[in-house]
Amino acid sequence: MKTFQRLVFGLGVGLLASACVYRINIQQGNFLDQAAVEQVKAGMTRSQVRYLLGTPMVADSFNKERWDYIYYLKKGRSRHVDSRRVTVYFDGEKVARLDKPTAAEAAAQEKSAAQIKNGRTY
Repeated sequence: MKTFQRLVFGLGVGLLASACVYRINIQQGNFLDQAAVEQVKAGMTRSQVRYLLGTPMVADSFNKERWDYIYYLKKGRSRHVDSRRVTVYFDGEKVARLDKPTAAEAAAQEKSAAQIKNGRTY
């Protein structure tokens, strides 16, 4: 009987301990501040874009005229993931066009990021 009680006690302690495991935040890429993304306009130079957004996360070895900025954040035990993507296309040394989230998508992403920062998303 004592063996059974020890087994049950051990399983109970194991279950409680496994629920207390710390999960780190996983953040990858360039944090894309929407205000900085909005400042990028056609005709800007590569150095101006690098100043606003930083060095691109992904450098396309086949197409030197494209910079991809990717951001990913998963906070601890949360199942919610905040991810953003901005692609800048160049024509020579100048910005030709920019693929970025729409204003509605950007607002939703900002709200999501605020919730993740405050730890309220599960």
